[in-house]
Amino acid sequence: MVSPAGEEIELVDVGQRVLYDDELVRVWEVSLEPGETHPWHLHHNPYVVLSIEGSQGRMDWLDGSEPRFISEHRGGWVHRPVSPVHRLTNIGTSRYRNRLVELKDLGEKLAAPLDVTDSDVSVRTVADVELQLEGPHVLAALDAEDVRLHQGGPCSLAGEWFVVELRYLG
Repeated sequence: MVSPAGEEIELVDVGQRVLYDDELVRVWEVSLEPGETHPWHLHHNPYVVLSIEGSQGRMDWLDGSEPRFISEHRGGWVHRPVSPVHRLTNIGTSRYRNRLVELKDLGEKLAAPLDVTDSDVSVRTVADVELQLEGPHVLAALDAEDVRLHQGGPCSLAGEWFVVELRYLG
């Protein structure tokens, strides 16, 4: 890939390490120390960012568009559509870490990706709870690397967790 300035760009994966991958979702870890940048990358799937450790960030776009500044906090989350080539820099003073949940059925498995909305996916955080889940959910621990897909039914969670309901599959 070549930047508008003619510079050769090599794209990297959307995350640094895959924590979970199946037919429905792929979950990545992204971790950036203050001043560190996750290089140029491209999202082929809509995704949900689950913030494990928050910080201030700057998203720069390869096409030269104005940067987007983000402020994420522990336990926060945001839906994101597929996006142009960009990179993310931690411009804060603390480590930034997230779980990035790619929604394959809304992206790479379609001729054209769909945007993700609240009617497609809902997210909540819970702690030390017994749940009765209807339909598929991604469960991601806030204090561990434990990430799993739960197809529905009873679920017991110790500690703090993100519960991502995949409504579009219901």
